[in-house]
Amino acid sequence: MVKKTAYLFPGQGAQYVGMGKDLYDNSPEAKKIFDEADNALPDVGIKRLCFNGPLEALTQTANSQVCILVASIAALEVLLTAQRARATNDNVVAASYAAGLSLGELTALVAAKSIEFKDAVRLVRMRGELMEEASIKNPGGMASIIGLEPQILKDICAETGPEIANLNCPGQIVVSGRKEAVARCMAVAVEKGAKKAIPLKVSGAFHSSLMREAAEKFNSELEKVTFSPPSIKVISNVTADEETLPEDIKVNLVRQLYSPVRWEESVRKMAGYGVEVFFEIGPGKVLKGLLRRIDSNLKVYSIEKTEDLGVCRI
Repeated sequence: MVKKTAYLFPGQGAQYVGMGKDLYDNSPEAKKIFDEADNALPDVGIKRLCFNGPLEALTQTANSQVCILVASIAALEVLLTAQRARATNDNVVAASYAAGLSLGELTALVAAKSIEFKDAVRLVRMRGELMEEASIKNPGGMASIIGLEPQILKDICAETGPEIANLNCPGQIVVSGRKEAVARCMAVAVEKGAKKAIPLKVSGAFHSSLMREAAEKFNSELEKVTFSPPSIKVISNVTADEETLPEDIKVNLVRQLYSPVRWEESVRKMAGYGVEVFFEIGPGKVLKGLLRRIDSNLKVYSIEKTEDLGVCRI
């Protein structure tokens, strides 16, 4: 019997030099994805950045976001090819849902055939450029606060100035804002019982009001792109629920830039809909770690390299 499954896609921070190289070398489908991406953005050098770096260049917001998107879709195509090869087997995985952390939501929309891959490549590149531009204009930072209840941290943010950016899993919440506000929040959080307050290595205050100008410009770019109703259910970061209408999807992609990522709620929503198995598709294993903390009963498999395809039989 086929279990209900979901595809999950990583966000910024999952990048590393060499990501996708194994898939490119061993899969015609993955090679095609990387080649299409380079054709869509010939001046960026996506293959070069993914495979050879340097890390400093790959980590730049304008580069990392689009590179993660491409590496993730390449991994998805390899997984889908393996599934089609086993189409006569009753244990073939058939995803019912998709979701992504921050920029990963756009990857999920590609997987759900809501947006064409080449359009997503250009759109995510622009998204990264706009967020980088906003970060220079309105410098800020982010920090992960470990071990506080959401309401307590919300009260601390109201007192110190930053905003809630990510509700990742029980006991892990990210705050975002101007650097001095984030520093004050970290100090007060520790005073009030947080186990840890860890500054994140990011270039700006993502998912905060400092990204509103970027969101307005991104909205203009979105209007140039055609979206279709998703072929599978995609869970929005902003609403933590399924969104099916193209106009609603676009609105939420804009709001996402300055709104909290409700990741824990999104995962619980899919589990509540009967999803038992999750596939983290793309670089890194951050999402697998978060899901285990959200619900240890959920099965999570990472699809990042060719050797990971053995988990397709469940």
